This record gives sequence, structure tokens and C-alpha cells, in this order.
Amino acid sequence: MKIEANSVQDYLSKLPEDKKKNFLLLREVILKNLKPGFEECLSYGMIGYVVPHSIYPDGYHCDSKLPLPFINIGVQKNFIGFYHLGLYADEKYLNWFIENYKKSCDEKLDMGKSCIRLKKNIPFQVFGNLVKKISVKQWIKLVENSIPKKRNAKKK
Repeated sequence: MKIEANSVQDYLSKLPEDKKKNFLLLREVILKNLKPGFEECLSYGMIGYVVPHSIYPDGYHCDSKLPLPFINIGVQKNFIGFYHLGLYADEKYLNWFIENYKKSCDEKLDMGKSCIRLKKNIPFQVFGNLVKKISVKQWIKLVENSIPKKRNAKKK
């Protein structure tokens, strides 16, 4: 399921009823815990939280016209997708998340490399704590340190 939208508000207005409540609660938790500097926008057909070009002019290393992505949330057919690139970029955040998710939720964790598929029981406090773990400055440093040296050399 893909929501065709032109803005965050447009996306929110098109949420399916069966996922609307949890999606809005998850978004509220993200906005409440997101460190200053990140911006909410449409990103990859979902709601995204990015480092804007005004802070990081280099943008996303795969496509510098795009701002540096951090988190995305989107509605899929059978779940709400929560994509946190910090989980993919740094194993300490991944391990912290898995440990705390299991302590806080009896629903089995369903995730890929950075995608967490949320169905009904969402431990919102764990997601809030995860979101506030990384500042814009920390995220930029983590990204720059994980880009292969060849790409970094081409930029200079």
C-alpha cells in the first residue's frame, strides 16, 4: 500500500482507519523526542525526518539533491513501517533497541535491517527513547564515518 501525497498533512489525511490511531501516536512520539535540527517532510513516499540541506549541504550521499534521511514512517498493507537508519548504521543502537523492545512488548519483534514492522502493540516509550538517542551532529558524524573512503575522497 502506498499513499500518494503532496505534503505531510495530505499523507496524514489519507491514512487508513485501521492504522490511523497508532500511526498518529507514533508520529507524536517522534516529534516530541526528535532532537532539534531534524525536519519533517515527505521522503520516499512516507513521512520522513531528515537533516535539511541548510544544516548539511552535502545531502544524502546516494543523491545529494535529497536531504540526509534519518527516520521514515509509512503505512503498508499489513503494518506500519518504522525505518530508523541509525539501527542500520550503528550496532549499539540496534542492540539497545532489540533488548528494550523485548522487555517492553510481548509481540514478537518483526524487523529487517532498519525497518521495523509494527502491527498492534507498539511500545511507544521505547521508540521515543530511540528517537532521542541521536542528535543531528551525531547522525552526520555517524553517516560520514560509515561512507566508504572512496566516496569521501571524491567529494573533496
